Amino acid sequence: MKRKTLISVIGAGLTVAAAGVLLPSTAIGAQDNNTVDRATTDSFGRLADAVLNERTAALLDGRRVTRPGDLHDKKVRVASGLARTETSGLSSLRDRKKVLEQLGEVYSNAETKVSTDGVRIKGRTATVQVTETTVLTYKKVRGDEPTTTGFQAHHELTFTRGSKGSWELSTIRAKDEGPRAVNQPVTAPAPATDGDGYPKATPAAITWPARPAPKTQKAGGYDYKAMAAYAEKYWSRYNPAYPSFNKGGGDCTNFISQALKAGGWKDAPGSESDYTKWWYNSSNRSLSTSWVGANEWSWFTLSQKRATNLQNVYQMDVGDILQMDFDRDGSKDHSMIVTYRSRMGVPYVTYHSTNTFRKSVASIIASNPDAVYYAYRT
Repeated sequence: MKRKTLISVIGAGLTVAAAGVLLPSTAIGAQDNNTVDRATTDSFGRLADAVLNERTAALLDGRRVTRPGDLHDKKVRVASGLARTETSGLSSLRDRKKVLEQLGEVYSNAETKVSTDGVRIKGRTATVQVTETTVLTYKKVRGDEPTTTGFQAHHELTFTRGSKGSWELSTIRAKDEGPRAVNQPVTAPAPATDGDGYPKATPAAITWPARPAPKTQKAGGYDYKAMAAYAEKYWSRYNPAYPSFNKGGGDCTNFISQALKAGGWKDAPGSESDYTKWWYNSSNRSLSTSWVGANEWSWFTLSQKRATNLQNVYQMDVGDILQMDFDRDGSKDHSMIVTYRSRMGVPYVTYHSTNTFRKSVASIIASNPDAVYYAYRT
């Protein structure tokens, strides 16, 4: 999550759209031009499912990919412009698959399911919210890979109704603030800008293999296994003992702070807006901005020497933290914690926004080659 005040973070979750009407998929009738019937709603969902499944299939070992422009029925279809975009996207995903293969990561199977969360109708435009749940099976290339990796992603689809009543899918947009999903095509990065004068993190190299940087467990030090166990317990079901910001700016840094505390990080009490302080108060569920903000967490941990930057992301081990600046604007956008490391030196991260379990750093880099990465040794 980017740097924001807690008021703006919480307030973001209370915003209500003024235009159009948001309708749950179970309550859509066919009464006038501002509604669609259940059959059309189901067609919206099937088309979303088909397009997202084709993206996933492009990453699988030995799987043939069909053209998304052929995926339509009598009620809905993919617009020609989006079909060209998706075809180009599938090509980029096949290139990503080759990069992953060179790093020893292959997906042997996958399952992508899509649920329709709501439909907003305004004039001749339907805006459809869907949730994608994808589980990819790791092929045993090295032999020590986890069995699977999984994620949930949220998408917004725009359909336009033609003069004869049929609908065309014209855009599909990812809504999550986390790292680009492994089956999401790359978009062009924004230009970099200067920093803001706060403690600076050092960007990490993303080349593999990396010079070894063994992590030693000191007597009386942090419990890295406990950090990983906490993150893997709550990656998809949130701990009710803490507030969630998943609908109000992103829960990623809140989540890693919880895991770090579970592993022995102690509170540094003080003003909630002072980045040199880091704390959570369970009695009134208040917290410091460094607990929940990606940039503030980095400023805190570097200024208070809770962690140091590693030179390469592949040097990370269990309990270490990975941050990303997606658009290269100098502001960190996302935080993740390493919960597994293979014998070949590949870290796997678990995180919120999007809720993800043991995703390899290799797949994140292949999906987000334009991002800036920061690796922290805790």
